[in-house]
Amino acid sequence: MPAAAPTPHADAPAAIPRGGLGALILPVEALTPECSVQQAGERFLEARHAELLSLPVVDRGRPLGVVSRHELMVKVYMQPYGRELHGRRPVTTLMNAAPLLIGADADVKSAGALIGARLRRPITEDFLVVDAQGRYVGVGIVLDVLRALEDQLGQRSDELEQAYRRLQASQHQLVQSEKLATLGQLVAGLAHEINTPLGYVRNNVEMTRASLPGVGTLLDAYAGVVDGLLGGVDEAEFAARAARLDSARDALDPAMLGELESLLDDTLHGVKQIGELVGNLKDYSRLDTRRTEAVDLHGLIDSALRIGAHLLKKKAIVVDRRYGALQPVRCAPAQINQVLLNLIANAAQAIEHGAGRITLRTQCLGGYAMVAVEDNGKGIPADVLPRIFEPFFTTKPVGQGTGLGLSICQQIVQAHGGRIGASSTPGVGTRFVLALPLAAAPPEARA
Repeated sequence: MPAAAPTPHADAPAAIPRGGLGALILPVEALTPECSVQQAGERFLEARHAELLSLPVVDRGRPLGVVSRHELMVKVYMQPYGRELHGRRPVTTLMNAAPLLIGADADVKSAGALIGARLRRPITEDFLVVDAQGRYVGVGIVLDVLRALEDQLGQRSDELEQAYRRLQASQHQLVQSEKLATLGQLVAGLAHEINTPLGYVRNNVEMTRASLPGVGTLLDAYAGVVDGLLGGVDEAEFAARAARLDSARDALDPAMLGELESLLDDTLHGVKQIGELVGNLKDYSRLDTRRTEAVDLHGLIDSALRIGAHLLKKKAIVVDRRYGALQPVRCAPAQINQVLLNLIANAAQAIEHGAGRITLRTQCLGGYAMVAVEDNGKGIPADVLPRIFEPFFTTKPVGQGTGLGLSICQQIVQAHGGRIGASSTPGVGTRFVLALPLAAAPPEARA
């Protein structure tokens, strides 16, 4: 049997560029149109071509098509007398004349998009890479591009995860900063709220201290008389001690002892007020804002009202609590307290007349705890209302608002699975409605 004729070779491929797909391009020597089917099959058997699905067919540097290993197997080697019938024919008889061509300057992402648009199952062909003039450069393996895309996606996923973590940290800091900014606006009023009970606590303590010497003198005089009776002192000494007792009794007003009890009761009340206010501030400003628990929403509303009490008193605003029956709400108390204080403070700031009123309504509806905060302030214009939850949007003068308060409120509420909305009529007032999911009943309660 005569030896097979040598395989005709195409012109040498153009130089592989460094950019784009350069690292993934294989400089495969192409077949010529005169190459026979048998010679193409022998080329596939070479070890250097083991990973190729197809071989390029090129004429004078221009790609004509590709012949795939799959086509050769199905149409030639797996058919009876396939080699005898097709072996001497030109490889162009089995060639795909419309292969996928991708420019050498294309990046992996765009190459992946082209492959995705043309990909057929099963994958039976590689793609050809051409330069800007359409000359053959090399072969690209589809799976190499897909692996490169997977690596890029993995890197991008890691970058996105890191960016998301940074965003979460920044968001937490932003929420805390806005909280402290709100607290800063109320600090003068909070100082006044603390100073008032602190003032009469101090006054009561001073009055009590001023009364103690007289009580001490009276007790000493009683002790002297008792000692005289028990010790058997002479009449003159006993008479002197009795005189001192009478003098101490005359100097001390009996009603003063009753007043001391009242002073101490007032002092305890003042200390309790200070303790409650400090506790509300601690709950509001604490950093562990993401800890959730089932809480009474009415307690959070009352706490927000106590923190903002000075702002309400300063404008003589009447607060009308119309509480309905509420089930517990599972939430982060510090975060919801921040939302409620923001809504109450905004309502108070919107009131610019002397007959201000803020109405707080609560009820359960459709699995949600509903809180409505209504004011009779100046209202919000219709063109502004749709933008009130946008970050950094504010109608306040420069330096009086960050534009983040309502945006952060919306983020907090949505993170709790709730909703917040507003309606307003200019010159009449505004109503904000907050809806939070009710806490799920414990298993024993549902049984």
